[in-house]
Amino acid sequence: MVDMGLVTREQIDAIQADAEAAGEGLLDTLVKQGQLDAGMVTTAKATYFGVESVPLADIRLADDVIASIPRHIAKKYNAVPVGLGEGTVAVALSDPSDIEAIDGLQVALGKTVELRVASAADIEAALIKYYGGAGRDDGGIARMIQDITEGEVEVSALDANMGADGTVVEADAPIIKLVNQIIVDAFKTRASDIHLEPMAKRFRVRYRIDGMLIEQRDPPKRLQAPIIARLKIQSGMNIAEKRIPQDGRIQANVGGKTIDLRVSCLPTQHGESIVMRILDKEGLKLGLAELGFFADDQQTFERLIGLPDGILLVTGPTGSGKTTTLYSCLNYINRPDRKIITVEDPVEYMLAGINQVQVHELIGFTFAHALRSMLRQSPNVIMLGEIRDLETATIAINASLTGHLVFSTLHTNDAPGAVTRLIDIGIKPFLVASATRCLMAQRLVRRICKSCGAPHVLDEQEMRSLNITPDLVTGATPRKGKGCPTCNKTGCKGRFGLFEVFTINDEARKMIFDRAPSNVLRSRAREMGMRTLREDGLRKVLAGLTTVDEVVRATVVDH
Repeated sequence: MVDMGLVTREQIDAIQADAEAAGEGLLDTLVKQGQLDAGMVTTAKATYFGVESVPLADIRLADDVIASIPRHIAKKYNAVPVGLGEGTVAVALSDPSDIEAIDGLQVALGKTVELRVASAADIEAALIKYYGGAGRDDGGIARMIQDITEGEVEVSALDANMGADGTVVEADAPIIKLVNQIIVDAFKTRASDIHLEPMAKRFRVRYRIDGMLIEQRDPPKRLQAPIIARLKIQSGMNIAEKRIPQDGRIQANVGGKTIDLRVSCLPTQHGESIVMRILDKEGLKLGLAELGFFADDQQTFERLIGLPDGILLVTGPTGSGKTTTLYSCLNYINRPDRKIITVEDPVEYMLAGINQVQVHELIGFTFAHALRSMLRQSPNVIMLGEIRDLETATIAINASLTGHLVFSTLHTNDAPGAVTRLIDIGIKPFLVASATRCLMAQRLVRRICKSCGAPHVLDEQEMRSLNITPDLVTGATPRKGKGCPTCNKTGCKGRFGLFEVFTINDEARKMIFDRAPSNVLRSRAREMGMRTLREDGLRKVLAGLTTVDEVVRATVVDH
């Protein structure tokens, strides 16, 4: 824009501090202050990126053009289709440098995307005009429950309105209102867990948001006992028993949306600690692209999960998104001509068209028992929540060798480590080699906030921590969030995955059969093209999707 004479370097220098203070980009601040108009910015973007600008407000788009991009995809990527060709679709975006959106559109549509540029305001107006509703779909849950009051939370539980002393209490009693508000606030802030922790002189409440624990306002210490008693009653626990750990579940209806809370109670030095995992049964509508795959890894993975038989294992620690990945795989291959059965403990999300089985250890209905029974149901695809013991592993391996496609998870640190884990459990190496199709390790990192993310120059320490050389940074677009109200001043909003995909080929099978050590297998896998978690993280830092700190926190150094 300086080269085009639309703005001077002095003007940019003058508003630099204002832009940083507001957590905005330079162009946004220039437009807001009236030194530029949106049309100038759009023209400059089109010139810089060598693409055509489109005056969306002045044209009428045909119905077949609009139909080329489904409503949820258009709103997700803030994109408007403006033309169709053979195997191509012309799409107007406000930010032509948004590689993630362009890549996501191409994968979602299965067509080549021809880029056009339009102003953000024109795209917002076109989305409303042609698709209805607000432009961006971000924060839909938050908007839906924006005005929720305590009375709009319905809790389904045995004796839900019974007090700690066995007396019936009114639904608007202060403790009930307070507990309901804790659940509502957690749901509003996209929390995955609620932690209520008794301390010596305080009763601490924390929400886990995007993997990070954030402290909330503490309830008075004197309310600790009645709050814990209320939650234990709701989740069907024994309130008189305070010496041993207990587990329970609460089903809540928040603003017409059903959520499950998996509740764990643990006796501690200063009282019982309660952790509630929030499971939004209707909220899982993820495709593989949304998980964080780049196009090359996604194509490899789509080919692998489309195989007719074999076993695919997703590995990683607790909370690394393994179950979400498996659900997304099932969603991708779910067709009327396939019978899919899952065995889970517990069933976390409801998937249409899939038979989901809940394990009940207390009555002897274990993973192994369920797996043996479901094989008589003639399934094509089986998902096991987790391989925990030799019996379950043996049945799963045998099922994969008899024409079934089996998905499951393991707790290992990397993808090749899953081979060692299976052999340690007791599976013979030749069975592991024959059955395994793919081993994938994953971790979750926070995504840079789209509202306040700005270009970022990597400093020496950041480059050293990921072993980044200056030539790698050439042409890259690293970014960092400045912090804004949208992301609660964190600079990050949402999470996505880093992936280590180990495809088992003939050479890998021979190494597994020969009981090659895990480190040798890992080294050879990298030579055969496996990208490690840290290498995948580096790609995503250079693409401006996450930060160096996030990748360093989630992965270990490659050797």
